[in-house]
Amino acid sequence: MTETVPFCSRLPAARAAPWLEAFARAGPGIRVVPRAELSAAEAQAARVAIVADPDPADLDGLPALDWVQSLWAGVEGLMPALAPRGLHVVRMVDPALADSMAEAVLGHVLYLHRRLPEYLAQQRAGLWQQLPHVPAGQRRVAMLGLGALGRAAAGLLAAQGFAVTGWSRRPHALPGIDCRHGEAALAEVLSGADIAVLLLPATPATRHLLDAERLAQCRPGIRIVNVARGALIDEAALLGALDRGQVGHAVLDVVSQEPLPATSPLWRHPSVTLLPHVAALTDPDSAGQIVLENLARYFDHGQRPGGVDRAAGY
Repeated sequence: MTETVPFCSRLPAARAAPWLEAFARAGPGIRVVPRAELSAAEAQAARVAIVADPDPADLDGLPALDWVQSLWAGVEGLMPALAPRGLHVVRMVDPALADSMAEAVLGHVLYLHRRLPEYLAQQRAGLWQQLPHVPAGQRRVAMLGLGALGRAAAGLLAAQGFAVTGWSRRPHALPGIDCRHGEAALAEVLSGADIAVLLLPATPATRHLLDAERLAQCRPGIRIVNVARGALIDEAALLGALDRGQVGHAVLDVVSQEPLPATSPLWRHPSVTLLPHVAALTDPDSAGQIVLENLARYFDHGQRPGGVDRAAGY
């Protein structure tokens, strides 16, 4: 018996094609096809769907669904549409994605640690001047978020000699990392950090985690790297903190509205480095293989992968 799995996505054809190529490598008994190509009988029988920015109406037409495999690590945009159906939702957990994110975080931290924004400003001003250098071991980096991505990034930073403090809502113990947890510890972590990296999921509890009050608790001149979700930062408060010098520089790989509107002052602020959400792009080859393995375990043995904690939102 062949299990037909719908691929529900609003991705442009060029972005969807590599995923379909990866899914074509499924073993006997599994067939992944775009939602629009399902027959009425296949739609009625489908037990699993693969989703990437899906149209919720596509899922409404799949009454036998048991669970949904998302291709993205973040599921904040997916959960509201799926919550009414009570579906088991599996987000993407790919070691290759964690490695890519850790590499990006290290690059951004080194960019700030070696004072490249200041040297670039001096270049534009025609100024040749050496700035004082601080060894990595004297640079305190706060990693806000110790999930799979945060742990990988924190470990790589520590391996490069940085002093790393990790913060999360739940307790963690990681070698070489000073781990703190809970709301009360966050102000202390921020006040002691030279650079803060955001790698938390977007949930109601983390929305505007860095607001005016939190930014005021930071060490003056702190540098911020956001490679998670734009909603973690109150951008109006951030701009005010940048103008006052409370925040020295912000590297924003993500923003609250993507693409960033042309009218946003973030484009032109001299203390902001912007990137178009490229810190860790999901790789269809490695992630596609994980999806196929999850499908095979389910169809062969009835084992569903671990799903999103609805109460926590991730």
